[in-house]
Amino acid sequence: MMLNIENIRAQFPILAQQIHGKNLVYLDNGATTQKPISVINAITNYYKNENSNVHRGVHFLSGLATKKLEKTRNAVKKFIGARYNHEIIFTKGATDSINLVANGYSTLLKKGDEIIISELEHHSNIVPWQICCENCGASLKIIPIKDNGELDMDCFYNMISKNTKIVAISHISNTLGTVNPVEKIISKAHELGAKVLIDGAQATTHVNLNMIDLDADYYVFSAHKMYGPTGVGVLYGKEEALNSLPVYQGGGEMIKDVSFKKTTYAPLPHKFEAGTPNIAGIIALNEAITFVLKLGIENIYNYERELLEYATNEILKIKGVVIYGNSKNKTGIISFNIDGIHPYDIGVIIDKFGVAIRTGHHCTQPLMERFKIPGTARISFAVYNTIEEINICIEAIKKAKSMLV
Repeated sequence: MMLNIENIRAQFPILAQQIHGKNLVYLDNGATTQKPISVINAITNYYKNENSNVHRGVHFLSGLATKKLEKTRNAVKKFIGARYNHEIIFTKGATDSINLVANGYSTLLKKGDEIIISELEHHSNIVPWQICCENCGASLKIIPIKDNGELDMDCFYNMISKNTKIVAISHISNTLGTVNPVEKIISKAHELGAKVLIDGAQATTHVNLNMIDLDADYYVFSAHKMYGPTGVGVLYGKEEALNSLPVYQGGGEMIKDVSFKKTTYAPLPHKFEAGTPNIAGIIALNEAITFVLKLGIENIYNYERELLEYATNEILKIKGVVIYGNSKNKTGIISFNIDGIHPYDIGVIIDKFGVAIRTGHHCTQPLMERFKIPGTARISFAVYNTIEEINICIEAIKKAKSMLV
């Protein structure tokens, strides 16, 4: 299927605006994607016509909002190939989802137990596990990466042991675009009795997911990186894995009975959904899923792969450019530097040409330390980007270089 990019772009109102008198070229999709009008309308419609709390009222609006929220839960289940709706927990985002699991493990682990993460991880998949280790006495082990940005799997196989209780790994690196061999990691971890959490924040529009086949114990992602709203995330967990965790927050919704003597908790998924959720955002997530499925994840992946290859070839023509992350299996992310120029300065100047990219450490400071650099400039693609936009970006980078060198 050939994607009609002009038609796709027409669904994103923000792309029609100008920045500093130039047409917006938005290439910061690794941080957050823009939202199609269907998602925007779903949020507006909820507040205009459906606003009510969920699961707690017998009146019409409450029933309508509850029905739509649970419809999204079912859509997520199908989208990621889970077994049951109650294995889908709504959170504030991937970060919140990881913290929920790590907080639970801080009460389940003890001194002598081990947690494994990798050198590629986003801070949200590092810091919660450090806190977990501080609280329970477990040890944190780190899988190193090779110079091309791939995990050193030999090191992983050597470090994992029967003391390993959980492995937490990103599906795709937000900085390098590396697609990690999560299937091999899950298989080896399960062989030794360890659980696995996969951070799928960068993967949901690039990889066809099937939780039953993947066999991850936990899988997390955020709506805002897949054309959905901010403030909404998903924690998928196998039923037994979720039930093994203690409650994360107390309050309304997550209870069965409350008395001053004892409180009993609600079953999944409500056990982990204390308080009023982001109802409008959750309803709008369903629209984002519909948008992605209509285009087809494989079609999105293939199109973004074309953009990646073209942009990589063009940016390497600029003298002094170094690209970090050259894995054979990577998605639409290019992290680069130009000799003698700070990435921040590149970002500031090309913004004047209407081009939005990300600069800095991308919440992966240990990875920057691995490469001995302060940060990078990062281009990251979405399905609405074009070859023409890449050309504009390349020219803007060249102009920035001529001004800074």
